[in-house]
Amino acid sequence: MSKKIESIKKIKLLISDVDGVLTDGGMYYSAKGDIQKKFHARDGMGIAILQRNGIPTIIITKEKNEIVKKWTSKMNVDKLFQGIKKKEMLLPKLCSLYNLKEENIAYIGDDVNDLEIMKRIGFSVTPKDGNIEVKKISNHISKINGGDGVLREICDLLISTKFGKKKKLY
Repeated sequence: MSKKIESIKKIKLLISDVDGVLTDGGMYYSAKGDIQKKFHARDGMGIAILQRNGIPTIIITKEKNEIVKKWTSKMNVDKLFQGIKKKEMLLPKLCSLYNLKEENIAYIGDDVNDLEIMKRIGFSVTPKDGNIEVKKISNHISKINGGDGVLREICDLLISTKFGKKKKLY
């Protein structure tokens, strides 16, 4: 069995960044200064599939944004942490909360502020258009760009590798 497959089989929790992963990284401003973000519907379904298979999803972002809060609530994301500059500092808390080891966590990130958490967890992923430094340390580089359903691609990879035909899709 390959090291990648062994790592995936240990995953019990998925964490994702927002901008550049769940979104295309663009921030759309109106004349009034309102910010808008576009999320992919398949990522929402991916979160639901992970939940059906007993894998919670957590969002960690350095931004503080009401849009992200509303999206994560609608998608039934297990936990949202906003305004977090050093994401890796949450690992002990999350491991304790979910009774896991760092090797049981997968993380999707796209930029240099994701490097430290990605170095510590069991399976790290970046979108196709992720930063070059992040690509160097990632266990998996998505076939698609951020905002185009990266979380769903990783959901499908995790679920099919871990559960095979016993996976619960819908």
